Amino acid sequence: MSNTQLSLSPSRLLLLAILSSLSLSGCQTLPLLTQPEPVASKVDNGTLPESVETHEFGLADGQTLVGALAAMDIRENDTLPDIARHFGLGYNDITRANPIVAPWTPVPGSRVLLPTSFILPNTPHQGITLNLANMRLFYYPKAEPDKVYTYPIGIGRQGWNTPTGLTQIVTKKANPVWNVPPSIHQEHAQKGDPLPGSIGPGPNNPLGLYAMNLGFERYLIHGTNKPYGIGMQISHGCVQLYPEDIEVLFHKVGVGLPVRIVHQPYLTAWQDGGLYLEANEPLPKWSGDKARLKKQLLKDLRKLSAKQHVTVDWEKVERIVERADGIPTPVLVPSPSETELAASATLLKHPDRLYQQPEPGIITDSDWAALVGRFDNETEAQKLAAMLTHQGPMIPAHKIQKDNGYLVIAGPFKSKKELKSAVKRIRMDFDFDVEPLKPRTITVD
Repeated sequence: MSNTQLSLSPSRLLLLAILSSLSLSGCQTLPLLTQPEPVASKVDNGTLPESVETHEFGLADGQTLVGALAAMDIRENDTLPDIARHFGLGYNDITRANPIVAPWTPVPGSRVLLPTSFILPNTPHQGITLNLANMRLFYYPKAEPDKVYTYPIGIGRQGWNTPTGLTQIVTKKANPVWNVPPSIHQEHAQKGDPLPGSIGPGPNNPLGLYAMNLGFERYLIHGTNKPYGIGMQISHGCVQLYPEDIEVLFHKVGVGLPVRIVHQPYLTAWQDGGLYLEANEPLPKWSGDKARLKKQLLKDLRKLSAKQHVTVDWEKVERIVERADGIPTPVLVPSPSETELAASATLLKHPDRLYQQPEPGIITDSDWAALVGRFDNETEAQKLAAMLTHQGPMIPAHKIQKDNGYLVIAGPFKSKKELKSAVKRIRMDFDFDVEPLKPRTITVD
């Protein structure tokens, strides 16, 4: 494809840039977002709280619902993945809760929901439980029976599914070496990207800085060098966490800790006199089982409502199951509507800077760069620049206006070798030509 005629649809850009770029890990199909975006009302940011609980929650006896909904207004250069990471959420969490907001180019002033409330999986509150359906890890520390810790995860893609069942942590390793499996060798060789036999600690190691082997052979809980894939089906079966989350968890848990891996898309909780339902779309492996899962959910709700002598709003249950946004929602008659629930979310002050938000450096006359594409549409150019910047490791990129269109320039790169590596990744992941630019060719500030 020629740079001079580059015109990619939002769906193609999203699939090629994020899913293909996570090629060491895998991919997931994501929805195309086309609806208009809401505009938030003006508020005094100075009077707003700055945070809510995101990872560590107190847990009373019998409690199965933790956390609370929050919201925040978007600023210039924000992306939903940046917001998600800052508040301990995955890509799936933030995009399902905000289906009308473009993930990579949200409109400044739009208000986004932060789904920081969770229903615990129906498992013993012991060790670690991984719920594949909503891509979250729950850790119940034996020494703190009144607490639960939760983190978003990336899991195995279709064809490389993360296994379910009971296992345990069998080994722990900081700064792990990744011994590349033969199947992944073959996969990358077919793409023209041969891998070495092993990759040591560093930015190119997909295991990140910490890894914990499970009793399931060749499956691990580990970090990642592609943090913006958390909340997707991205791996070859392993469970991935944000670098900051795996570091905390690694030092909290020990060898021998039980690990339960389940797939529970429909979760219920009784709290403060209310019945709550959290619905997640079953993963592709279980899509054929959706009717049975839904039937069991309705059966469970009838039992709970009969036991508590309450009435369920069955039309609301149908809407929640259909929406599958992962937000715990009250379902009794009467109870707040979905709109009222969102309106009651705690509005937070925007942080001065979102955690680890990528910031591409300025391209100077002494730097190498690359022309990635030309666009007539500013939003498409901004989207590509944002997605490049969020690669792992980062490929710095800028959108600049040129004549009647927009250019996407990757850089700065401090050497020709660094440039060649980035160009190779862009060509492989995006499948179009890239034009290297020598120093003093262009300056971007």
